[in-house]
Amino acid sequence: MITAIRAELIKLRTTRLPYGLLALAAGLVALATILKAAGAGGSGHMAIEPLWTLTGQTKLFSSTDLAILLAGVFGVVVASGEFRHQTATTTYLANPNRVQVLAAKSAAGGLAGMVIGAVAGGVTTVIGASFVAAKGYPLLLSGGTIVRFIVGATLGAGLLAVAGVAVGSLIRGQLGAMIGIFLWGFVVEQIIGGLVDNAQPYLPYTAATALAGTPLGGGVTALPFAAAVALIAAIMGAVAVVAARTVVPADVT
Repeated sequence: MITAIRAELIKLRTTRLPYGLLALAAGLVALATILKAAGAGGSGHMAIEPLWTLTGQTKLFSSTDLAILLAGVFGVVVASGEFRHQTATTTYLANPNRVQVLAAKSAAGGLAGMVIGAVAGGVTTVIGASFVAAKGYPLLLSGGTIVRFIVGATLGAGLLAVAGVAVGSLIRGQLGAMIGIFLWGFVVEQIIGGLVDNAQPYLPYTAATALAGTPLGGGVTALPFAAAVALIAAIMGAVAVVAARTVVPADVT
């Protein structure tokens, strides 16, 4: 198993896509944080509360939601990329145990997703603190809270990356799986959460962003940190089990 994970990590280190997605995630998070900070206290639909308020600073320092979703997309690429580039046959010849290959891809994808989340959390923190300091406002978030936001973004991104690997194994078409991830995060969960407020804490992408400090709408309270991690892990595990029992054993071509 260690050898299989090492092989997947080598694949990630020697291709450009992971670095490109990491740069994209960092760039989008930086842009989102700057736009939120610049428009704080405004009257626009997307404007956050003023930066001298605790709510405003919380929303600013938790602007990692795009990176967390991109981590899920990255997981899809890790799994479905083998079929797109027709390298799955070689991979399975080197290791005929397909469930072990799926587990190795999940582990490697999860580690890479955690890197994406950690970088995004660091970028948001630096930019957010810079804006608060530049405006002369006191930092209302404690050091422990800020660290928890970064840890939450790291874990949330890692878990969604693993879920993305499972989805990419179920839907071998890379484009379709990537579109599915975006639709789920930006459309399906928004609709469900908008119709049923109390369902928000139990939606995987929403729960992952709540780990990173993003407040839920309608005044709904997020799940406790450990419970949210367990929820996302359970959903991720269920999808992985379905993939392992159905699609993974199927013919490669």
